[in-house]
Amino acid sequence: MSAPYKPNIVQGPPGPKGQAIIDRDRANSSPSYIKAYPLVVDRGEGPWVFDPDGNCFLDFMSGIATTSTGHAHPEVVQAIQSAAARFLHICGTDFFYQSFSDLCERLAGYLPEMGPKKVFLTNSGSEATDGAIKLVRNHTKRQYIIAFRGAFHGRTMGAISLNASKAKYRSGFGPLIGSVFHVPYPPSEPFASPERDGASYATYIEEEIFARYVSPTEVAAVFVEPILGEGGYIIPPDGFLRELRRICDAHGIVLVFDEVQSGIGRTGRMFAAEHSGVMPDVVLSAKGIASGMPIGAIIAKDSVMTWGRGSHGSTYGGNPVCCAAALATLNIVERELDHITEVGAYLRASLRELQSKHEVLADVRGLGLMVGAEFLVPGSGKPADTFVEDLEQRCFRRGLLILSCGRSTIRFAPPLIIGRREVDMAIEILDRCISDISEEMFGM
Repeated sequence: MSAPYKPNIVQGPPGPKGQAIIDRDRANSSPSYIKAYPLVVDRGEGPWVFDPDGNCFLDFMSGIATTSTGHAHPEVVQAIQSAAARFLHICGTDFFYQSFSDLCERLAGYLPEMGPKKVFLTNSGSEATDGAIKLVRNHTKRQYIIAFRGAFHGRTMGAISLNASKAKYRSGFGPLIGSVFHVPYPPSEPFASPERDGASYATYIEEEIFARYVSPTEVAAVFVEPILGEGGYIIPPDGFLRELRRICDAHGIVLVFDEVQSGIGRTGRMFAAEHSGVMPDVVLSAKGIASGMPIGAIIAKDSVMTWGRGSHGSTYGGNPVCCAAALATLNIVERELDHITEVGAYLRASLRELQSKHEVLADVRGLGLMVGAEFLVPGSGKPADTFVEDLEQRCFRRGLLILSCGRSTIRFAPPLIIGRREVDMAIEILDRCISDISEEMFGM
């Protein structure tokens, strides 16, 4: 679905039309919104975004890994239009319709190694997290939960109680839900300690948490991202997820994989769990599941989804228009998995060429089109956080949309339909921006 566009900044950004929209937004919207840079979207096509002043941007962040099939994919648009023309809403908690049943069946069919599954549809990843907290506590009749440092699970009260990526997500909102313990997540491979392998980070739970703080018989679940998202796009070393699975099995604890960011083809497989071969008891999905329409899912083993009738529900979760978008998205993603793997490898190889040119670029990692580039201050090894902040802004002003994560990592989560041409254009802009900032900051 590649189109013959290229990044093109004709005025601003933002130009006068965009600035007028920004001024109205700032006058009336909540101050809690981040607004990473002054991007005003007028329309999108594939991996391209256009603002009202005629600027054209190459999108390598997809609304944080959400517009998985690109902007306005014709198959998704057609599915949405057809569904909207039939009926816009009926509460899926209380009544039946085909697209809801079809989507639940489709999602339950993935990860067959998990065995039979049931699906609860939500409006978002945060709601999937909160619903899963309720589910595991109800199922196990236990209260304690283990989560990981660096983790991000959403912004609702339950989700921020599990978060440990940035203090601002939790600051001022206490008391949060209790009974949550945070343990270390292993660092990416180049920065791993030679004395600690992946399994040792999991066994910390037994050696420290179970030995000092809580009996495993009181722990309901372990919530983990099989690839750390907001915390820095970190792929855990071999043994980590397998050891978590062993610990959970040994103590009757539910293992929950938060695949809100890593799922639905982002890594070249439908779910990141497939890369490790470790199957959880519950999978959380959202973001790219419907190409930007608001829907998420709790996918759980039959043996775990044991809550009773009326114990959980949602007025809008599984809305028929969103279900139609999700089904169309899954069709596209399934046939693009090999493409995602191939283009993702090309992106990583291209970034590693940049790494050989720029000392500040310390690491490139990822699977499929979930790719992180970590920047460290040359000579000190400290996170180059101000460098990354500047890089975001300069790339934006040259027509490339990127976002950071962790302390000083740029995340690359472009639409899954991009090709090598788009990768080459992104790398050219990155190269120029990194060179300019390196010269200004480090004299390099």
